[in-house]
Amino acid sequence: MSNKYASSLKGLYLVTPDWDDTRKLLEITELALKGGVSLLQYRHKTADAAQRQEQAECLLALARSYKVPFIINDYIELCLSLDADGVHVGGTDTAVAEVRKQIGPDKILGSSCYGSLELAHAAQTAGASYVAFGGFYPSKVKKYPVTTPATIVTDWKQQGTVPSVVIGGMTRENSAPLVANGADMVAAISSIYLAGDPQAAARAFGTLFAK
Repeated sequence: MSNKYASSLKGLYLVTPDWDDTRKLLEITELALKGGVSLLQYRHKTADAAQRQEQAECLLALARSYKVPFIINDYIELCLSLDADGVHVGGTDTAVAEVRKQIGPDKILGSSCYGSLELAHAAQTAGASYVAFGGFYPSKVKKYPVTTPATIVTDWKQQGTVPSVVIGGMTRENSAPLVANGADMVAAISSIYLAGDPQAAARAFGTLFAK
């Protein structure tokens, strides 16, 4: 991976909700960007192709204006057609090595590894730029077993060479110990998009990473 993204893989990792209201999506995203976001991922599991294209184009332009890398969940072709900054894939999506081959060496490639160090090592070897662990806490958005041990972050810090992301019901408070244990990024959806003040909520996450 190009080192031009290295400094971006630390801090608040903002993931979009399944909102059809593009105007509202952009409005809240921009407030969060003003508060401080290191990486923005477009994730919309129920959008059709036309809506996905429109929202991704608008979010990319917004991310560019704030100089924040923009990646797309799952849709490799969309990433390439827009020349977005990367892709995130889950455990049931296209294999990491295959995605890396398709997007080339310079784009960000993230991989969901759930609660498995074995998956994380395999993803790192296959060319992942970062690995994502979770869920740690119940999520308002994603449905998955809340079985990931907090110790996985420390274990990865000792064993891995790429950054780690923690995801799943993340708040400023409950993500703090995970960051203290070595998590490089905290992925948040509801804690930002459903916050009364998204800009302040984003800023609060940023304080976890202040040296």
